[in-house]
Amino acid sequence: MLWIRYALLGLKPWLSLHDIYARYLESPGTKAYSVAEARMLFSKFSEVNIRTVLTHGDLLESGAGQRHRGALLSLARKLWPRQVIRRFLPGAGLFMLIEAKK
Repeated sequence: MLWIRYALLGLKPWLSLHDIYARYLESPGTKAYSVAEARMLFSKFSEVNIRTVLTHGDLLESGAGQRHRGALLSLARKLWPRQVIRRFLPGAGLFMLIEAKK
């Protein structure tokens, strides 16, 4: 949704999700990592368990920060396919849980 709002509708479709997160998610400079990137960061650990989970933010079930308000978000909240996402994309959330042993 952030990519649609800030890249596609902003006429900047070349922006990556990393760019979008760094500029528009949370505070400036916010980083997000893929599971593969997290595995590389934890490559020196003997045992690593990584999973991502959906949260209220991914499902548009909670309030958003001031910079993410407006008619587009209100419409998205009404149309967002929460049940489809829960059923078919349960590991597609932005929240990553990492357990590792040295």
